[in-house]
Amino acid sequence: MDAYSNIVKKVLNQGQIKENRTGVNTIAIAGAMFEHDMDQGFPLLTTKYVPFALVASELEFFIKGITDKNWLQDRNNHIWDEWCSPAKVAYGHDDETRKKMMKERELGPIYGFQWRHFGGGYQAWDKAPVPSGVDQLKHLVATLKTNPDDRRMIVSAWNPMDIGQMALPPCHYGFQVTVINGRLNLLWNQRSVDTALGLPFNIASYGLLLTLLALESGFKPGTLVGFLGDTHIYENHVEGVTQQLERKPFTLPGIETTAFSSIFDWQYKDTVLTDYRHHPAIRFEIAV
Repeated sequence: MDAYSNIVKKVLNQGQIKENRTGVNTIAIAGAMFEHDMDQGFPLLTTKYVPFALVASELEFFIKGITDKNWLQDRNNHIWDEWCSPAKVAYGHDDETRKKMMKERELGPIYGFQWRHFGGGYQAWDKAPVPSGVDQLKHLVATLKTNPDDRRMIVSAWNPMDIGQMALPPCHYGFQVTVINGRLNLLWNQRSVDTALGLPFNIASYGLLLTLLALESGFKPGTLVGFLGDTHIYENHVEGVTQQLERKPFTLPGIETTAFSSIFDWQYKDTVLTDYRHHPAIRFEIAV
């Protein structure tokens, strides 16, 4: 997938050393753009293994508006393990704090809550918000079906009122859907981009969301576009991404969804990849 490889090359060639809250320096550039035509295949990297089940189960987690870390863990998804709501455990790097953060299940009003209850009064993972807030995703789907030429089909996860309660402020903070010539396009915005570890997941997640919204509305999948802000590679990831660039990509996989009735009833196991050929996995340490 050249669009991804070109971003990696740009960061490596033009990036500057930058400090950040994690204590691990990055090589960073001030913005990039990702673009992929879904007719070319599903945008999952082939130069390393990317576990699609983790991408899909996290997306279901967001769509359902869940904020309980245990829901993911019950599905063998551990990508949120290191984080929790700062209202429960104040963020810190020391071992004792990290252990407490790992044990706490409360993530606070993160992505899915904002998608489904924006402006709602967040209480806890197991309590309904009061008031319930705005169901942005439901509104987007309804507009897509009744007025697909609308240019206001936007879902935002960036809510300054709730950031202090979130396990992590949204990295990908909003997305927009447009329909042009019978094709559904999805454009997402991202403030902070972990190019080696996070971006492949973000690309696949929004590619899957685009696919599901196309199924929901009857339009053909179109173009996936990412507007990327602080785009960086952690210094301890350079060796891994350099190895990726040396590998010859395989043809992109296909994607199939069975028994689809609604995006709101969809479960991650309903969608599978077809013909996913890939190089071996590359381990990248996560910066918390």
